[in-house]
Amino acid sequence: MIPASRTLYRACLSVALLATVFTIGCTRKPITQPPVTTPTPAPPARPTVTLQASPTSINKGDSTTLSWNSTDATSLTIAPGVGTVTAQGSTQVTPSDSTTYTITATGPGGSADASARVTVAAPPPTPPAAHEDSLDELFLKEVRDAYFDLDKSEIRADAREALGHDAEFLRSYPQIKVTIEGHCDERGSTEYNLALGDRRAAAVKQYLVSLGISADRLSTVSFGKEKPFCMESNESCWQQNRRGHFVKAN
Repeated sequence: MIPASRTLYRACLSVALLATVFTIGCTRKPITQPPVTTPTPAPPARPTVTLQASPTSINKGDSTTLSWNSTDATSLTIAPGVGTVTAQGSTQVTPSDSTTYTITATGPGGSADASARVTVAAPPPTPPAAHEDSLDELFLKEVRDAYFDLDKSEIRADAREALGHDAEFLRSYPQIKVTIEGHCDERGSTEYNLALGDRRAAAVKQYLVSLGISADRLSTVSFGKEKPFCMESNESCWQQNRRGHFVKAN
């Protein structure tokens, strides 16, 4: 083969090889990229809530404080009786009976609740009102008679003690006025005993005046033997009839 032909042959061969290489390179499959994955958003958090009462035990008519706190809630309510509240706070309540308070928190993630019990102590039973003696009852209970010896109008020792107690009572109740009755036993005439009864009543009045009781609060009257306290005819009964007796005059 001549040199020119060899050169041409080599040139054509080179061109063919280049064409083959080029063709192979152009037909290579492109590299496939993996798909882009979009992250899934996290679900909304479920609400949390707490509720406390302070104090938890009260007497009827007293108040207690409810306190609460919450997260991830869009609305909160407290039952019974309180209603809608903010995410956190406190309020006073005055339950009439023992009550369980419940707070409910609601949000995108669901709901939650919490409770607090308030115990209301029943008031102690009211004791029956103590009976207060009326002034008339006090007078009958506290005022004592003064007793005398036979045919006498002098104030004896036991009568002084009784009249001292009477004076103390009358000083405690200055609005009270009294009538002092003079009495005698059945022995002797009516006229004699009326006079003796008058002396006995006057002696009682004078003794009370000496103890500081105003004379204008004391009046006297004699019944002699006409109104006996005891009807038997013996010394024990006669002693009961020989006395200065007090009657409330107002």
